[in-house]
Amino acid sequence: MEIQFLGHAAVQIDTGKHALIIDPFLSGNPKASVQPGDVKVDYVLLTHGHGDHVGDTIEIAKNNDATVIAPFELATYMGWQGLNVHPMHIGGSHTFDFGRVKLTQAFHGSGLTVDDEQRIIYMGMPAGIVLEIEGKSIYHAGDTGLFSDMKLIGERHDIDLAFLPIGDNFTMGPEDALDAAEWVKAKKVVPIHYNTFPLIEQDGQGFVNRLKEKGIDGEVLNPGDKMKL
Repeated sequence: MEIQFLGHAAVQIDTGKHALIIDPFLSGNPKASVQPGDVKVDYVLLTHGHGDHVGDTIEIAKNNDATVIAPFELATYMGWQGLNVHPMHIGGSHTFDFGRVKLTQAFHGSGLTVDDEQRIIYMGMPAGIVLEIEGKSIYHAGDTGLFSDMKLIGERHDIDLAFLPIGDNFTMGPEDALDAAEWVKAKKVVPIHYNTFPLIEQDGQGFVNRLKEKGIDGEVLNPGDKMKL
């Protein structure tokens, strides 16, 4: 299984049989390593309804006839845009042809901003994703602050790889993300949601170094980097 970090919080997973993308914010993302037209996937998974996570979902899903998996309100909105959708909600899980998805809590917001109308469309609760695929368990925390139930995620799931935000201001910063990494107990942690814009600039390698001081394996993936799992 190949995993590619595309920038910000966007991650693509390819098993050879199935391809998935999580939070595909590509166009408008100064750090993105690919453009929407380059993406070939069967599924789009969304953690919440902010523009820097919904990103290019509509274009990618239409280009690929892909199914969008998202929290209920966000999935409903995407269905209204003519997309194939599978709505879920926090605490719920479902088995797809590629594996099993469970939505976890995330402490954040979720709304699509319509700037020219000065309006925000409510998109329901934000979520994290636990993905069981090819015998591995991947946790994408989405956008979230630190919360103590991350300990339960670590206790109930044998997490092989965790994507944790470290950008601060809008999500956890590095200090809280260090606690999250300990609680989730992932075999490997990759920092995300940082350095896309000046407001969330962080030292990713410094964070990984501090993980290693705690005995946690961490790895910085720059946009476009790939890893095997």
